[in-house]
Amino acid sequence: MYKSLIRPLLFLFDPERVHYFSFAAIRLLSWLGLSPLIRRIYLIEDKRLERDLFGLKFKNPVGLAAGFDKDAKLYNELSDFGFGFIEIGTLTPKPQEGNPKKRLFRLKADKAIINRMGFNNQGVYSAVERLEKPHRVLIGGNIGKNKITSNEEAIEDYLICLQALFDHVDYFVVNVSSPNTPGLRELQDKEPLTKLLIALKKENKALADSRKTGEKPILLKIAPDLNEAQLLDIIAIVQSSQIDGVIATNTTIERKGLNSDVQLTEESGGLSGKPLTNRSTEVIRFLTEKSRNAFPIIGVGGIHSPEDALEKLEAGASLVQLWTGFVYEGPGLIKKINKAILQKKLD
Repeated sequence: MYKSLIRPLLFLFDPERVHYFSFAAIRLLSWLGLSPLIRRIYLIEDKRLERDLFGLKFKNPVGLAAGFDKDAKLYNELSDFGFGFIEIGTLTPKPQEGNPKKRLFRLKADKAIINRMGFNNQGVYSAVERLEKPHRVLIGGNIGKNKITSNEEAIEDYLICLQALFDHVDYFVVNVSSPNTPGLRELQDKEPLTKLLIALKKENKALADSRKTGEKPILLKIAPDLNEAQLLDIIAIVQSSQIDGVIATNTTIERKGLNSDVQLTEESGGLSGKPLTNRSTEVIRFLTEKSRNAFPIIGVGGIHSPEDALEKLEAGASLVQLWTGFVYEGPGLIKKINKAILQKKLD
């Protein structure tokens, strides 16, 4: 029904407007008391799907990637569709509008999206207020820096977000790989990235000690455009900073092999969706093999089918996340992936 009726109707309109309309529709369904029905349709609860990772118990290995619920407005309602975890953000210390519109483009012939949103969000403190209500699902906090903050002062922005969110999320993701904030990817270089992660680890421990709780897991989200030497640097940085894992991968600036109209493919921003499927899996496999499976990886990028998800898990990912696949394939994809994982266990 989604792909034959709902998606064609939604795809008639501007994608950013559709995003906000979809949020309003999901919120309305919850307000009407239909959450139990949605869970009955989409949610699979099975002990065999559970994953123990980073000291957390995930009900299933399929999560929603950052960028969909940037401001933590709908995490409980979105969990009704069967996600095992929801990642909010990217959040920055101060609210910011992001880049000028139009900034979100569908490449329907490629089952892809180009976005240059630019970390548009209402600021970390606004999200904290919404995160004070009880969570029905594990929450990850994806954090970044404000556009006006120089790279030399970026650490302070990340620390502010860590401090504000520490009591409200289950794990953190350090985003230095979005192509839509000028200069941000320079923070992936070995020296600044090591310095940033060590500072976050130090503050994480201080906050945990002050509250007499455990430290929150910290993961690094990397770009798919890194070469092998850079990926080897990432492995060394993860191990030296002793962070907890990697999310592979963010969107790409690569545009090879696309079938959509050239006016669309030449739009600036990060490309997500099916064109990223193979590259993100390659990065997962490379990190797994070269590190000798030294740290957990969350696989994201071009997951549009159960087979795509299984490939990433077989390449070394412990969990997977959806974003563009959720838009193109609909909420039924989550259930299909979890069913395929269960079937794989039975085979």
